Amino acid sequence: MKKIEHIGIAVKNLNDSNALFKKLFGKDHYKVEAVASEGVSTSFFMLGETKIELLEATSENSAIAKFIEKKGEGIHHIAYEVDNLDAEMARLKHEGFELINPTPKDGADNKRICFLHPKTTNGVLVELCEEKK
Repeated sequence: MKKIEHIGIAVKNLNDSNALFKKLFGKDHYKVEAVASEGVSTSFFMLGETKIELLEATSENSAIAKFIEKKGEGIHHIAYEVDNLDAEMARLKHEGFELINPTPKDGADNKRICFLHPKTTNGVLVELCEEKK
């Protein structure tokens, strides 16, 4: 793993949250993107070399909708950048980590992604990200 790529925050309303975080960070988001396969709309803020991703559910069956229903708004996941997602997934599976998705999926911001189950990472939802080639 190379670095923290982004921190994902689940929000109820993307527009309201964009305005709130713009005030907090003193700068506007640089991208808004829908990820239909995950049932979310996202926006990204850049802070130094780290991104903050806001995620709003667009489907009541999405993981974000379920997260907010159970826990409320807040930090949802931490994403780490990797050079080779397939190799990293194989390594972590061999080390005993449970993969939520057994094959990479397309994510926001031109990434291939995979999530590790929080029960194998001390309660932290970990996302692995690789830039699409």
